[in-house]
Amino acid sequence: MAYDAYGTDDVLALRELPDPKVGPGEVRIRVRRAGVNPVDWKLMSGGLDGLMDAVFPVVPGWDVAGVVEAVGIDTPEFEVGDEVVAYARKDVVHGGTFAELVTMGVRGVAPKPESLSWDEAGGLPLAGLTALQTLDRLGVSSSDTVLVHGGAGGVGVLAVQIAKARGARVIATASEPNHAFLSELGATPVAYGDGAVERIRAVAPDGVDVVADFVGGVRDVTMAVLAPGGRHASIADSTVLETGGAWFWVRPSADGLVELGRLADAGQLHVPVADVLPLEELPAAFARSRDGHVRGKLVIAVSD
Repeated sequence: MAYDAYGTDDVLALRELPDPKVGPGEVRIRVRRAGVNPVDWKLMSGGLDGLMDAVFPVVPGWDVAGVVEAVGIDTPEFEVGDEVVAYARKDVVHGGTFAELVTMGVRGVAPKPESLSWDEAGGLPLAGLTALQTLDRLGVSSSDTVLVHGGAGGVGVLAVQIAKARGARVIATASEPNHAFLSELGATPVAYGDGAVERIRAVAPDGVDVVADFVGGVRDVTMAVLAPGGRHASIADSTVLETGGAWFWVRPSADGLVELGRLADAGQLHVPVADVLPLEELPAAFARSRDGHVRGKLVIAVSD
Protein backbone atom coordinates (compact mmCIF):
# COMPACT_ATOMS: atom_id res chain seq x y z
CA MET A 1 0.00 0.00 0.00
CA ALA A 2 1.46 3.35 -1.02
CA TYR A 3 0.61 7.00 -1.59
CA ASP A 4 2.03 9.64 -3.94
CA ALA A 5 1.02 12.76 -2.02
CA TYR A 6 -0.15 13.74 1.44
CA GLY A 7 -3.81 13.27 2.17
CA THR A 8 -6.39 11.11 3.92
CA ASP A 9 -7.14 7.42 3.51
CA ASP A 10 -8.26 7.76 -0.12
CA VAL A 11 -4.67 8.45 -1.25
CA LEU A 12 -3.67 4.88 -0.36
CA ALA A 13 -3.56 2.34 -3.18
CA LEU A 14 -2.39 -1.23 -3.61
CA ARG A 15 0.39 -1.21 -6.22
CA GLU A 16 3.56 -2.89 -7.45
CA LEU A 17 6.89 -1.26 -6.53
CA PRO A 18 10.50 -2.45 -6.98
CA ASP A 19 11.91 -4.70 -4.27
CA PRO A 20 13.87 -2.66 -1.68
CA LYS A 21 17.64 -2.95 -1.89
CA VAL A 22 19.70 -4.36 0.98
CA GLY A 23 22.61 -2.18 2.05
CA PRO A 24 25.49 -2.88 4.45
CA GLY A 25 24.29 -3.66 7.95
CA GLU A 26 20.73 -4.22 6.76
CA VAL A 27 18.31 -7.09 6.36
CA ARG A 28 15.39 -7.46 3.99
CA ILE A 29 12.35 -8.89 5.74
CA ARG A 30 9.42 -10.71 4.13
CA VAL A 31 6.55 -9.19 6.05
CA ARG A 32 4.03 -11.44 7.75
CA ARG A 33 2.39 -8.91 10.06
CA ALA A 34 2.62 -5.11 10.39
CA GLY A 35 1.13 -3.15 13.28
CA VAL A 36 -0.95 0.00 12.79
CA ASN A 37 0.05 3.08 14.80
CA PRO A 38 -1.37 6.64 14.86
CA VAL A 39 1.93 7.99 13.57
CA ASP A 40 1.28 6.17 10.26
CA TRP A 41 -1.78 8.22 9.31
CA LYS A 42 -0.35 11.39 10.87
CA LEU A 43 2.63 11.09 8.53
CA MET A 44 0.31 10.39 5.60
CA SER A 45 -1.66 13.58 6.32
CA GLY A 46 1.53 15.67 6.19
CA GLY A 47 1.14 16.59 9.83
CA LEU A 48 4.75 15.70 10.60
CA ASP A 49 6.32 17.12 7.43
CA GLY A 50 8.18 19.65 9.54
CA LEU A 51 10.02 16.81 11.28
CA MET A 52 10.72 14.23 8.58
CA ASP A 53 11.29 14.33 4.82
CA ALA A 54 9.10 12.13 2.64
CA VAL A 55 10.26 10.51 -0.59
CA PHE A 56 7.24 9.62 -2.73
CA PRO A 57 5.81 7.13 -3.35
CA VAL A 58 5.62 6.38 0.37
CA VAL A 59 4.88 2.94 1.76
CA PRO A 60 3.69 3.68 5.32
CA GLY A 61 4.27 1.52 8.39
CA TRP A 62 7.04 1.14 10.98
CA ASP A 63 6.04 -2.11 12.76
CA VAL A 64 6.95 -5.50 11.34
CA ALA A 65 7.17 -9.17 12.20
CA GLY A 66 8.50 -11.43 9.48
CA VAL A 67 11.27 -13.60 8.11
CA VAL A 68 14.71 -12.48 6.94
CA GLU A 69 14.88 -12.94 3.17
CA ALA A 70 18.29 -11.41 2.49
CA VAL A 71 21.19 -9.90 4.45
CA GLY A 72 23.49 -7.09 3.40
CA ILE A 73 27.26 -6.90 3.49
CA ASP A 74 28.66 -7.02 7.04
CA THR A 75 25.47 -8.20 8.71
CA PRO A 76 26.54 -11.14 10.92
CA GLU A 77 23.65 -10.66 13.35
CA PHE A 78 21.10 -12.47 11.17
CA GLU A 79 20.76 -15.22 8.60
CA VAL A 80 18.23 -15.91 5.88
CA GLY A 81 15.24 -17.64 7.43
CA ASP A 82 15.48 -15.98 10.86
CA GLU A 83 12.14 -14.93 12.36
CA VAL A 84 12.40 -11.31 13.49
CA VAL A 85 10.57 -8.23 14.71
CA ALA A 86 11.63 -4.69 13.90
CA TYR A 87 10.85 -1.06 14.52
CA ALA A 88 11.55 -0.01 10.95
CA ARG A 89 11.71 3.77 11.26
CA LYS A 90 14.26 5.24 8.88
CA ASP A 91 15.80 8.67 8.31
CA VAL A 92 13.19 9.51 5.65
CA VAL A 93 9.59 8.41 5.20
CA HIS A 94 9.60 6.10 2.19
CA GLY A 95 9.84 2.31 2.32
CA GLY A 96 7.62 1.11 5.15
CA THR A 97 6.14 -2.14 6.38
CA PHE A 98 2.70 -2.29 4.77
CA ALA A 99 4.24 -4.23 1.93
CA GLU A 100 5.50 -7.71 1.09
CA LEU A 101 9.12 -6.67 1.70
CA VAL A 102 10.87 -4.08 3.86
CA THR A 103 14.55 -3.36 4.48
CA MET A 104 15.84 -2.21 7.86
CA GLY A 105 19.20 -1.68 9.55
CA VAL A 106 20.02 -4.11 12.35
CA ARG A 107 19.83 -1.30 14.94
CA GLY A 108 16.06 -1.83 14.93
CA VAL A 109 15.80 -5.60 14.42
CA ALA A 110 15.66 -8.44 16.97
CA PRO A 111 14.61 -12.10 17.12
CA LYS A 112 10.87 -12.67 17.28
CA PRO A 113 9.77 -13.64 20.82
CA GLU A 114 9.01 -17.37 20.79
CA SER A 115 5.90 -17.01 22.95
CA LEU A 116 4.15 -14.49 20.70
CA SER A 117 2.00 -15.34 17.71
CA TRP A 118 2.69 -13.55 14.44
CA ASP A 119 -0.31 -11.29 15.09
CA GLU A 120 0.99 -10.32 18.55
CA ALA A 121 4.57 -9.89 17.34
CA GLY A 122 3.42 -7.57 14.56
CA GLY A 123 1.91 -5.19 17.09
CA LEU A 124 4.84 -5.18 19.50
CA PRO A 125 7.80 -3.11 18.23
CA LEU A 126 6.78 0.56 18.14
CA ALA A 127 4.26 0.46 20.98
CA GLY A 128 6.44 -1.80 23.10
CA LEU A 129 9.56 0.30 22.67
CA THR A 130 7.59 3.49 23.35
CA ALA A 131 6.31 2.06 26.63
CA LEU A 132 9.70 0.64 27.61
CA GLN A 133 11.71 3.76 26.81
CA THR A 134 9.18 6.00 28.59
CA LEU A 135 9.40 3.97 31.78
CA ASP A 136 13.19 3.78 31.46
CA ARG A 137 13.38 7.57 31.06
CA LEU A 138 11.25 7.93 34.21
CA GLY A 139 13.30 5.41 36.18
CA VAL A 140 10.28 3.34 37.21
CA SER A 141 11.00 0.84 39.99
CA SER A 142 9.20 -1.25 42.59
CA SER A 143 8.99 1.70 45.00
CA ASP A 144 6.86 3.80 42.63
CA THR A 145 3.16 4.42 42.20
CA VAL A 146 2.73 4.97 38.46
CA LEU A 147 -0.16 6.67 36.66
CA VAL A 148 -0.60 5.67 33.00
CA HIS A 149 -2.81 7.99 30.95
CA GLY A 150 -4.49 5.91 28.24
CA GLY A 151 -3.96 2.55 29.90
CA ALA A 152 -6.05 0.54 27.42
CA GLY A 153 -4.45 1.97 24.26
CA GLY A 154 -1.80 0.30 22.15
CA VAL A 155 1.10 1.81 24.13
CA GLY A 156 -0.58 2.20 27.50
CA VAL A 157 -1.57 -1.43 27.85
CA LEU A 158 2.07 -2.46 27.38
CA ALA A 159 3.31 0.23 29.78
CA VAL A 160 0.93 -1.07 32.44
CA GLN A 161 2.39 -4.56 32.11
CA ILE A 162 6.02 -3.44 32.05
CA ALA A 163 5.52 -1.28 35.14
CA LYS A 164 3.84 -4.20 36.91
CA ALA A 165 6.75 -6.46 35.93
CA ARG A 166 9.04 -3.97 37.69
CA GLY A 167 6.97 -4.25 40.85
CA ALA A 168 5.35 -0.82 40.67
CA ARG A 169 1.81 -0.04 41.75
CA VAL A 170 -0.08 1.06 38.61
CA ILE A 171 -3.11 3.32 38.20
CA ALA A 172 -4.46 3.65 34.66
CA THR A 173 -7.03 5.98 33.11
CA ALA A 174 -9.48 4.46 30.65
CA SER A 175 -13.14 4.46 29.70
CA GLU A 176 -15.47 2.40 31.88
CA PRO A 177 -15.78 -0.55 29.43
CA ASN A 178 -12.01 -1.13 29.75
CA HIS A 179 -11.82 -1.15 33.54
CA ALA A 180 -12.25 -4.91 34.00
CA PHE A 181 -9.60 -5.51 31.34
CA LEU A 182 -7.10 -3.28 33.15
CA SER A 183 -7.92 -4.85 36.50
CA GLU A 184 -7.00 -8.25 35.04
CA LEU A 185 -3.59 -6.79 34.19
CA GLY A 186 -3.12 -5.72 37.80
CA ALA A 187 -3.81 -2.00 37.40
CA THR A 188 -6.24 0.16 39.35
CA PRO A 189 -8.49 1.68 36.67
CA VAL A 190 -10.00 5.16 36.91
CA ALA A 191 -12.24 6.96 34.43
CA TYR A 192 -10.73 9.85 32.50
CA GLY A 193 -12.45 13.18 31.85
CA ASP A 194 -14.21 15.47 34.29
CA GLY A 195 -13.50 14.48 37.88
CA ALA A 196 -10.39 12.45 37.02
CA VAL A 197 -8.26 14.34 39.54
CA GLU A 198 -10.60 13.50 42.39
CA ARG A 199 -10.85 9.85 41.33
CA ILE A 200 -7.07 9.49 41.17
CA ARG A 201 -6.62 11.20 44.53
CA ALA A 202 -9.18 8.80 46.01
CA VAL A 203 -6.93 5.82 45.22
CA ALA A 204 -3.61 7.66 45.68
CA PRO A 205 -4.17 10.27 48.42
CA ASP A 206 -0.44 10.99 48.71
CA GLY A 207 -0.10 11.53 44.98
CA VAL A 208 1.69 9.46 42.36
CA ASP A 209 5.45 9.22 41.89
CA VAL A 210 5.42 8.83 38.11
CA VAL A 211 3.04 9.83 35.31
CA ALA A 212 3.35 8.39 31.79
CA ASP A 213 1.09 10.20 29.32
CA PHE A 214 0.27 8.41 26.06
CA VAL A 215 -2.77 10.45 25.00
CA GLY A 216 -2.02 14.18 25.43
CA GLY A 217 -4.22 16.94 26.78
CA VAL A 218 -3.89 15.79 30.39
CA ARG A 219 -1.11 18.01 31.70
CA ASP A 220 -3.35 19.71 34.28
CA VAL A 221 -4.45 16.33 35.65
CA THR A 222 -0.83 15.18 35.80
CA MET A 223 0.34 18.21 37.74
CA ALA A 224 -2.61 18.01 40.13
CA VAL A 225 -1.88 14.43 41.21
CA LEU A 226 1.93 14.31 40.96
CA ALA A 227 3.60 13.94 44.35
CA PRO A 228 6.36 16.39 45.31
CA GLY A 229 9.53 15.38 43.50
CA GLY A 230 7.57 13.18 41.09
CA ARG A 231 8.54 12.56 37.46
CA HIS A 232 6.40 12.81 34.36
CA ALA A 233 6.72 12.32 30.62
CA SER A 234 4.53 12.52 27.55
CA ILE A 235 4.82 11.24 24.00
CA ALA A 236 1.88 13.40 22.88
CA ASP A 237 2.24 16.83 24.53
CA SER A 238 5.40 18.90 24.23
CA THR A 239 4.11 21.43 26.78
CA VAL A 240 5.19 19.04 29.57
CA LEU A 241 8.64 20.55 29.04
CA GLU A 242 7.31 23.73 30.65
CA THR A 243 6.57 21.82 33.87
CA GLY A 244 9.83 19.86 34.09
CA GLY A 245 8.58 16.80 32.26
CA ALA A 246 10.16 14.84 29.42
CA TRP A 247 8.87 14.76 25.86
CA PHE A 248 10.48 12.51 23.27
CA TRP A 249 10.11 10.14 20.34
CA VAL A 250 10.78 6.44 20.55
CA ARG A 251 14.08 5.30 19.01
CA PRO A 252 14.77 2.08 17.12
CA SER A 253 16.54 -0.26 19.54
CA ALA A 254 17.43 -3.89 19.00
CA ASP A 255 18.37 -4.16 22.69
CA GLY A 256 14.97 -2.81 23.68
CA LEU A 257 13.21 -5.34 21.46
CA VAL A 258 15.25 -8.11 23.05
CA GLU A 259 14.13 -6.93 26.50
CA LEU A 260 10.49 -6.88 25.36
CA GLY A 261 10.95 -10.40 24.06
CA ARG A 262 12.39 -11.50 27.38
CA LEU A 263 9.36 -10.13 29.22
CA ALA A 264 6.99 -11.78 26.74
CA ASP A 265 8.70 -15.17 26.99
CA ALA A 266 8.63 -14.89 30.79
CA GLY A 267 4.84 -14.46 30.67
CA GLN A 268 5.00 -10.85 31.90
CA LEU A 269 4.01 -9.11 28.66
CA HIS A 270 1.07 -9.85 26.38
CA VAL A 271 0.09 -7.93 23.25
CA PRO A 272 -3.71 -7.53 23.08
CA VAL A 273 -4.74 -7.62 19.42
CA ALA A 274 -8.02 -5.84 18.69
CA ASP A 275 -8.29 -7.03 15.08
CA VAL A 276 -6.29 -8.41 12.16
CA LEU A 277 -7.11 -7.08 8.69
CA PRO A 278 -5.79 -7.87 5.18
CA LEU A 279 -3.42 -5.45 3.48
CA GLU A 280 -6.06 -4.02 1.16
CA GLU A 281 -8.12 -2.91 4.19
CA LEU A 282 -5.38 -0.60 5.48
CA PRO A 283 -7.52 2.52 4.85
CA ALA A 284 -10.23 1.06 7.10
CA ALA A 285 -7.62 0.26 9.74
CA PHE A 286 -6.34 3.85 9.63
CA ALA A 287 -9.91 5.13 10.05
CA ARG A 288 -10.42 2.94 13.13
CA SER A 289 -7.10 4.06 14.59
CA ARG A 290 -8.01 7.70 14.01
CA ASP A 291 -11.30 7.18 15.84
CA GLY A 292 -9.23 6.57 18.98
CA HIS A 293 -11.23 3.83 20.71
CA VAL A 294 -9.25 0.72 19.82
CA ARG A 295 -8.29 -1.45 22.80
CA GLY A 296 -4.87 -2.90 22.09
CA LYS A 297 -3.42 -3.19 18.60
CA LEU A 298 -4.71 -3.28 15.05
CA VAL A 299 -2.54 -5.54 12.90
CA ILE A 300 -2.29 -5.98 9.12
CA ALA A 301 -1.77 -9.50 7.77
CA VAL A 302 0.46 -9.31 4.71
CA SER A 303 1.32 -13.01 4.28
CA ASP A 304 1.04 -16.35 6.07
